Formats: sequence, structure tokens, C-alpha cells
Amino acid sequence: MFERIRQARRTARERVELDALIEDCRQLLTERGESNSLVIAARALERYRALSEPAVHQLFEVLAGEFDPDPAVVLQLAQAYAAEQSPENLIALMKAAEPPRQELLRRLNRAPDGTGALVAMRARLLQRLRQQPALKSVDADLQHLLSSWFNPGFLTLRQVDWNAPAQLLEKIIQHEAVHEIDGWTDLRRRLEPDRRCFAFFHPMLPDEPLIFVEVALLDAMPAAIAPLLDRRSVPETREDRFKVAVFYSISNCQPGLRGVNLGNFLIKRVAERLQQSLPKLKTFCTLSPIPSFASWYARVEHIESPRLKPAVQRELNAGLQRLRERHGRDLSPLVLPPAEGAPARSRTAAADLQMMQRLCAFYLTDTSPTEQRASDPVARFHLNNGARLERINAAADLSRNGLRQSFGQMVNYLYDLDEIESNHDRFVNDQVSTSKAVLGLL
Repeated sequence: MFERIRQARRTARERVELDALIEDCRQLLTERGESNSLVIAARALERYRALSEPAVHQLFEVLAGEFDPDPAVVLQLAQAYAAEQSPENLIALMKAAEPPRQELLRRLNRAPDGTGALVAMRARLLQRLRQQPALKSVDADLQHLLSSWFNPGFLTLRQVDWNAPAQLLEKIIQHEAVHEIDGWTDLRRRLEPDRRCFAFFHPMLPDEPLIFVEVALLDAMPAAIAPLLDRRSVPETREDRFKVAVFYSISNCQPGLRGVNLGNFLIKRVAERLQQSLPKLKTFCTLSPIPSFASWYARVEHIESPRLKPAVQRELNAGLQRLRERHGRDLSPLVLPPAEGAPARSRTAAADLQMMQRLCAFYLTDTSPTEQRASDPVARFHLNNGARLERINAAADLSRNGLRQSFGQMVNYLYDLDEIESNHDRFVNDQVSTSKAVLGLL
């Protein structure tokens, strides 16, 4: 009984706090709120941080409803603009069509820590979108504003080295999303002279990396990830040996910036900086995972594409059926090294391994910018950035995750700085820029 009373009182207090926050939001949009926006915004964000999770969800619902544009006014002004396409009518329509919550968010951003608070707010909102699709309009407004505020022109590119503050290095360890960093020794190896780490920072979040990329400087394009991650390897210190820069991991640090395009600008900016400091670097490439290939292989039943010659299509479908008959839907054993004392790989196994690579080549070259076909998200990212699909490497990642995602395969995407724009244009027009080596698998 007493617990129910305490719960009722707590709920009542939360309701009062939520009502006070909503009143702050309303006041921010008034003329008085405009002149006192710093004070009111700071108070509103302080109240927001104190809300319970259910109260935050209620706040999002209010933002989605009360702070929408007035449809009657928008319709009236749209009709006026359709009748007379004057600048004045267009400006009036644009002002009426913009949701009032966009201006509310702009004014909340004026608080001393407003930018970080709104990034965190969107992260919480994204967790609710699947259960509450009515919040999509709120998310669209937040993403629109964050895309403007986090325009790469406003960001600072910094190299993260071993002398960086410990707090920053801890965040690099925490946010590494592709190849886990196993403590300080592992991180230090990734920051030796033949390795680089670069991150984007925002002036309003100077100590918070937004996104970072890890680079290995080598003498040749790599075909496997393990040597790059081997913490016991001896660092190469002679810069004249660095011919290839390999982007082997890129990680987003801020969930609230999902959908804000930063990765492609980061890679290009890093390539330009490396080329300036190391003129002998001639090749910029990735060693990338194929996170969706195994799931695609598990469900695909028939391969069909107007991009393929009929004979090739028949070969791939026949090969697919043979693989299913011999190995089922898990091809991991094909790339694992034979156990000690076991016979060498047979011709049949070698042929099956090649067919797996051919199917992977089809899967990657069938990637679409519109996502209408089952295609790989990492491939879409790099191809849209203007990279070329250069090489498919079998047995490149024998970790548990690598075998689960792609049966151990990885890809080199090549960034030719002179061809980035043309490759991007080709991909936008549904064409994948592909090397002769990959085309030779089809």
C-alpha cells in the first residue's frame, strides 16, 4: 500500500515537472522567450535531464503533436503560392510549413550545453521510433538541424596519438565498432608510427570525438586483417616504405548523429592530409567487412539479374545449389585452415571456395544506392563515397564475427582520388565501379 502511495506521489511530481518543461518550450517560442532564450533554454534542458524515461516519451509525443505546423494555414498559403508564384508567397509558405519545433530546438541549442543535449536527445528518440512511428516527424526535424550544425565545414580534423588525453583515448577504445580494442597495449600498437587514427570534432563538443578512422601504412594492399591487428608485430618506422594507406576501421561515436553524413568526408580529408605529409603514398584503400553476405547467402534461392550474361547466371545458380548440397548454409569450413595432420584442401573444396567468392562478387556488384535490392551496407557506403570495388579476399577474417558475417571474406575498396567523383556518379546511376579482378569472377 505504502509503495503504491509513493509511486503515485512520484508520478504526480513527474507530471508537474513535465508540465513545467512543456510550458518552458511554449514560452521559448514567444517574443519574451526570444529575448530570454538563454535562461529559459538552460532551465528547460535541466528539467529535461531530470525526467524519467516514461516522461521523456510523453515529451516526444507532445513535440510531435502540439508543435506541428497548422495544416489549414499551410494549405491556404500553398494555394496562394500556386495562384501567384511570387517571392513573398513562397517565403510565407516556407515559414508556415516549417514545424514550430524546429525553432524551439534552435532556441534550446542556445543553452551553454545545448548542442550535446540535443544530440543525446535524438539518441533517445531513435530508440523509440520503431515502437512509436508517429515520432518520425520529430526525428526528421532533429536530423535536419543536426545535419546543418554538424556540416563538415564546421568540424575539426585531429590526429589522435598516444600523447592524447587519457579520457580521449578511453573513448576511442569504447567506441571502436569494427575491430575491438583489447586494452591499452592494443591501442598503443594502433597508434605506432605505421598506424594513424584521425577523428572529427565539433567546436561545441571539443572533447567528444564524433567519428574516427584507423589507418595502417603498409608497402602493399593487405589481404587479411589479422596482421594489421597483431599487437606483437614490430612497427615499421621508415616512412619511405609507406606506399599504401589502408582504412581498416571507421567508427561512429555519437548515436544521436545517425544519418548525418560524416564518414565519407572523414575518409577524403584524411587521404588528403596523409598525401600531403607522406608524398610517397600512392594507394588509398580499405580492408572492409561484408557484414550481410552470410545472411544473404542463407536466404537466397535463385540468382537473377539483367547485369549477368545468361551463361554466367546459370553457372552461379548451379554453383549455389552445389554449395547448398555439400555444405548447407554455412560455408565457414571452406576458409578455415586444415587441421594439423589433415589432408590438404581437395580440388572440390578449392572449386567450392572459388564459387563462394564468385557469389560474393555478384552480391557486391549487385549493390544498389536505392537499397531496393538486398545489398551490403558497407559496400553502399564506400561505393557512394566514390571508391572502386577492387578485390575480394577469402580467409581474410577468421575471427568468430568474420566467419559469422561473411565466411571470413573481406573486401578492398580503392580510393583513387582522381576518380572519386566519377565513381560516385556511376553509383548514383546504379552502376558499381569494379576492378578487372572482381569482374573476372563473374
